[in-house]
Amino acid sequence: MRVDELKPAPGSTKRRKRVGRGTAGHGGKTAGRGTKGQRARNTVARGFEGGQMPIKQRVPKLKGFNNPFRVEYQAINLDILETAAEEYGLTEITPATLHEHGLVHKGALVKVLARGEIGRALRVSAHGFSKAAEAAITAAGGSVEVLPLPYGAGRPPAKGNQFTNR
Repeated sequence: MRVDELKPAPGSTKRRKRVGRGTAGHGGKTAGRGTKGQRARNTVARGFEGGQMPIKQRVPKLKGFNNPFRVEYQAINLDILETAAEEYGLTEITPATLHEHGLVHKGALVKVLARGEIGRALRVSAHGFSKAAEAAITAAGGSVEVLPLPYGAGRPPAKGNQFTNR
């Protein structure tokens, strides 16, 4: 078999119906558009609602602005890290271990904040640290590793839909 011998299976294709070719053929006279009216005469603009105020103009235009490129972190404080290390015997804390123990959502960007105190040396890996939290962890003899953001060095992908900031 060659490429020039290829053709669709018998019965799988059908010729299109040619309308408006006289009253003898089916689809003559009104050509399947019914009788009279706006749609019978010509096309109607997309979103046209018969003169009624269209939905895209009826929806309220809200004040303000939601930044679609906002980076949202899930906050974890030092006191939570301390209790987690104590309870589960952790020495290394990563977003994956925090997720395993139900402290953060899956795939969340984790930022460590400085509420509470830490009294043990921990290796903490997260996507962000406050200066005070970083200082407290290193003062306790631990180390801090800032993980790269999943979308790279640029800004994050936009969130929302086409109506988000209208």
